[in-house]
Amino acid sequence: MTHLTRRLLLAAGGSVLAAPALRAQRAWPNDTIRIIAPFPPGGSTDALARLLQPHLTRSLGVSVVVENRAGASGSLGTAAVARSAPDGNTWVLVFDTHAVNPALIPNMGFDTERDLTPLLLFGTAPMVLTAHRTRPYRTFAAMAEAARAKPDTLTYGTIGNGSLAHLTMALVGKATGLQLVHVPYRGGGPLALAALAGEVDLPIATRPAIGVHVDSGALVPLAQTGATRSPSMPDLPTLAESGVPGIDARAFWGFLGPAGLPASIKQRMEAAIREALAIPEVRARVIALGIDLEPQGEAGFAPFLSTQIATWGRVVRENNIRPD
Repeated sequence: MTHLTRRLLLAAGGSVLAAPALRAQRAWPNDTIRIIAPFPPGGSTDALARLLQPHLTRSLGVSVVVENRAGASGSLGTAAVARSAPDGNTWVLVFDTHAVNPALIPNMGFDTERDLTPLLLFGTAPMVLTAHRTRPYRTFAAMAEAARAKPDTLTYGTIGNGSLAHLTMALVGKATGLQLVHVPYRGGGPLALAALAGEVDLPIATRPAIGVHVDSGALVPLAQTGATRSPSMPDLPTLAESGVPGIDARAFWGFLGPAGLPASIKQRMEAAIREALAIPEVRARVIALGIDLEPQGEAGFAPFLSTQIATWGRVVRENNIRPD
């Protein structure tokens, strides 16, 4: 009897000891998945993350939550992902500031290209230079004429110091000689509210950030910043068409995870996101935001990021731009 009891206890103990190992081997996804939107609520990264959230929850079979962790042009939230375990449970949805931050914020606490996995690029979008409806100009040329008549009086608003919009307007200033005053806000949400209120003369951002106010007539579009016209704004001239050649500034949105992610997790997560983007209603809403949807996986996203980092880093250095 004693011998039998001991044998049963040993068997039970073996099961108890094996339980953690079995749990560790459980296939991903096996816990709540966090998507960090590294800007305040109301911006484009927040809107995209929340649009995808219910579809990812259904596809992956676990709870997917969106967490806003704003600060330092998106680098604070991104740092949390760079420092997280490569277990597939923490991701970040970045905006174009991700490519500018390495030059603008030298002590971010992580290496943009070494410590993160560029999983999927959603697409790109030019920015829209607009004027509040109470201002007298309706074209880029009329705005430029007003700016030359009174240098350092017209203001332009962006989502932050060192943002792609800020760098683009620095290039516009160099190319045209216009002297405009930069007013940085802390993300797309705050900028959109300020733009609607008429706090600045010239809000500049992507359609996802201010498009609703363009559509309502509160903001008057003057020019778009891509080298060619976006399908979402076929009637709006580019900067080149407005007399400012050589500028091709497009925002982008993409999913990143920590470095060292297993291939199986990357493949499953990318597939889930692509499935969500293929849903007609989701696709229509992303396009309606003003994003030219052209998904690219890691093989395309990684070199794209490297090029963006090099290009805009050079603009930061040449214009001696500093963080807030």
